[in-house]
Amino acid sequence: MTKTAPDAAPLLKEIFNRARLEHFANETTAIHPGFDGERFLTLASDGLDNLSIMQRLRQIAVSFHATLPGPYEKNIEIIWALAPRINHGFASITLPEYVALYGHDDFDLSMRALAYFTRFGSSEFAIRHFLQKDQARTLEVMETWSRDDNEHVRRLASEGCRPRLPWSFQLKPLIADPSPVAKILENLRSDPAHYVRKSVANHLNDITKDHPDWVLQKIAGWDQTNAHSAWIIRQALRTLIKKGDARALHVLGAGHKAEVKVNNFSVTPSELKLGGAVKIAAQLISTATSPQKLVVDYAVHYVKKAGGTSNKVFKWKEITLDAGVDLELSISRAIRDFTTRVHYPGRHAVELIVNGEVLAEGAFEILA
Repeated sequence: MTKTAPDAAPLLKEIFNRARLEHFANETTAIHPGFDGERFLTLASDGLDNLSIMQRLRQIAVSFHATLPGPYEKNIEIIWALAPRINHGFASITLPEYVALYGHDDFDLSMRALAYFTRFGSSEFAIRHFLQKDQARTLEVMETWSRDDNEHVRRLASEGCRPRLPWSFQLKPLIADPSPVAKILENLRSDPAHYVRKSVANHLNDITKDHPDWVLQKIAGWDQTNAHSAWIIRQALRTLIKKGDARALHVLGAGHKAEVKVNNFSVTPSELKLGGAVKIAAQLISTATSPQKLVVDYAVHYVKKAGGTSNKVFKWKEITLDAGVDLELSISRAIRDFTTRVHYPGRHAVELIVNGEVLAEGAFEILA
């Protein structure tokens, strides 16, 4: 039996634990005294330990439907009042999930509800069910959201129609053709809220995986002297930059061959056990006669279980380096297992990449 360390972080799914369910029941009863809180708790907690976070979220929404008085319009009125009383932002996502499950026959009310609920957590998962059923009609509403005064509603306009949103199903029609979301992204291209800009950048980065030309064409007309737009562009092109895409590097002003000499590229220690860390360091010396834009990344070729390798590129530094100037770089990387990556013994190559070109190589070995 595997035991959890006493100081380990609680599992994310524990956002929806027994105490949270009791909170839902108590607050709903305070709003609607006829609410059967005991039955809600019985239904919502059924098999709870074995459910993932998204399964718990959905089970709570289903349990609300089984215990609220109905019809849908009346239930929305109750959970509308419940939204500001929920004591955790992510926990409130169960309310838009209720709309996603039961609100398709009242589109207008459901759209108003999702725009309201997103202010307390997010309606990004729920809106996708409406996009899947009627993309054109739903995107028409989302375009109006992209011009809303509330930043949470504006963010929903972008985040909800991301073609490859994590933790949700892919929107295949928008993967095939992203043009229906162009107006939404254009409206948000210089949004004052970082929260919104991050979503727009992630949305565009999603699209670059299938339609890089479309993204490069769209952002070509954006004003890079606007700091907000420039930030979105840099983040949106990150996957292309990591691939050394010359067009993306050109957009960032780094499409030229780097005029630098690399001194003392090092990866230390040369051997380590899982749980340690490697330090990657380099000195870049400009050999140019004028300032030059440099995009510096590094790649680690991780050993796979079967013995091959798979490279992962990491962002390191973006800088304008003056003529003849030295740039000292150093970064430490933990070598420990994550849910997204397991490390295996063997030689791991490390590459220094400047403006898309590998300029130096090193390695470290993970010991068995």
